[in-house]
Amino acid sequence: MSVASLDPNRNPLWQQRLGRYSERLGEGVPLVVEGRLTRMVGLTLEAVGCQTAIGGRCLIVNPDGSEIEAEVVGFGGEKLYLMPIGDLQGLAPNARVIPTNRACEAPVGPHLLGRVLDGAGRPLDGRGPLQVEERMPITGRLINPLARAPIREPLDVGVRSINSLLTVGRGQRMGLFAGSGVGKSVLLSMMTRYTNADVIVVGLIGERGREVVEFVQNNLGEEGLARSVVVATPADTSPLMRMHGAMLATSIAEYYRDQGMQVLLLMDSLTRFAQAQREIALAIGEPPATKGYPPSVFAKLPQLVERAGNGKPGGGSITAFYTVLAEGDDQNDPIADAARAILDGHIVLSRELGESGHYPAIDIEASISRAMTEITDDTHMQTARRFKQIYSTYQRNRDLINVGAYQKGSDPRVDEAIHYHPRLMQFLRQGMHERVSLVESLDDLDQLLGNALATTQ
Repeated sequence: MSVASLDPNRNPLWQQRLGRYSERLGEGVPLVVEGRLTRMVGLTLEAVGCQTAIGGRCLIVNPDGSEIEAEVVGFGGEKLYLMPIGDLQGLAPNARVIPTNRACEAPVGPHLLGRVLDGAGRPLDGRGPLQVEERMPITGRLINPLARAPIREPLDVGVRSINSLLTVGRGQRMGLFAGSGVGKSVLLSMMTRYTNADVIVVGLIGERGREVVEFVQNNLGEEGLARSVVVATPADTSPLMRMHGAMLATSIAEYYRDQGMQVLLLMDSLTRFAQAQREIALAIGEPPATKGYPPSVFAKLPQLVERAGNGKPGGGSITAFYTVLAEGDDQNDPIADAARAILDGHIVLSRELGESGHYPAIDIEASISRAMTEITDDTHMQTARRFKQIYSTYQRNRDLINVGAYQKGSDPRVDEAIHYHPRLMQFLRQGMHERVSLVESLDDLDQLLGNALATTQ
């Protein structure tokens, strides 16, 4: 045998064999260290024998071949703490735990408009699979605060009292604070239909399941849904899915903002997001702090809220409204108090106004828009302040007026408040199918109080 026949560079047969071996090596499946399930308490699963990062996904394979997907939410010593994505029915002891080296990502793209998704980005509307090719992390990307465009342009939300007295700017984050059954959802639906925005992203987090159908069919309608994306994770889904629903809705809004669009993000509710994080944190052993809420809840809230807002100058924006459920109408609830500190303003709904048939039941005295001074002129600001002064004067003396103890002429300011009060209340009322533009709102405010403002100057 010649030396040339043994040289693989000169022998075609050797080259052919080496090529086949190289292809087989390339097709090899990487080894994955599997673990096993050792404990389950509530919704918390404990696994040993495998390792993966926080936020990583694992596949739990039962002896019968059924599979359950879970996410790593903590670890301690040799143990991994997992939270299931879906139902735990059929889970067995010592099930195989296989790390997938994947993290939860948000499907994004222009074809999302008009679709209804769950917290994992799967369609709920029965209209077939999503036609998207792009994905982005649901945790978002940090933006340098100095790179954000300032809030300088007012946003027309179609509600007279908000447009005129609590003017909202593009890129602002507002809270909608109320107890249950005071009209949060109706006010959100009004803003969904009437706000001047390119895209609307709605996150229905932890609410009643029937509200999803009602919101899509009655509040949005076909025309509204055509420019909207709805992410729905009702109350009967796992706490992890509820958290993912809020983060997924924010990621979708970020995508459209990065495309230069003006996005309206409506999330109902921020409280359910915090409660989902509380369930997870307490389940893995984090100690409670304020009224049962562990510290991680108050770290997660700003991480979610700060993702909204303006992008780079000349780009798009996310104007966000987050509903905050004040349990027992307590405005000092820990979540309400934390949200009030990190948002750019708050709109408080009054149960007393709602019970009297006054809608939207906005408590003008307790509400504020922190960006209003930057997006309105001096005349508008002075008229809005004059409105609040007259309104507050009447409220402080309402009991005396109602029982007839006040004598006309005793105080000119009270006399003025009594004179204007019926017209102020009529100004604040608005039907749910009535749209009042920003220009119309300012005209109505000027006609109502223009003369009163002139007499005080």
